[in-house]
Amino acid sequence: MQDTKMDQRVQLFIETCRRRQLKITPQRVGIYRVLIQSKRHPTADLVFKTVKKEFPNISFDTVNRTLSTFAEIGVVDVVETFGGPKRFDPDITDHHHLHCMACGRIIDFEYEGYARLEVPKAIATTFKVISRRVVLKGLCDTCTAKQQMF
Repeated sequence: MQDTKMDQRVQLFIETCRRRQLKITPQRVGIYRVLIQSKRHPTADLVFKTVKKEFPNISFDTVNRTLSTFAEIGVVDVVETFGGPKRFDPDITDHHHLHCMACGRIIDFEYEGYARLEVPKAIATTFKVISRRVVLKGLCDTCTAKQQMF
């Protein structure tokens, strides 16, 4: 990610934290930077291992709680994992996911048709839908190729 774009995202993150009255610490900014640099929808463990290089005294519990707080204030999303550890997505724009059931990889994609899915009337009368996210489960191209080799 370009430094200018990263700096803009970090600045927006800081502004959101201030609006939500969340203290801005170097550790929180470091955790957020790790998230936006990752293209893999990282787990708390992966974020912890990466951020620990910059902040050797940080604990896993701090990273895990911080990620949950980030989700609560809306700067990251928790990704559907189907039984695995929570994964975090710093891309909070409307998009969808392909989830490989073999390797666990999660791939972002956009499709306007899914964004316009009609909400059933029975749901729309009792539930306010704020966003739509479709998750397609299957096998990525790499795992499909591996299966065809055997």
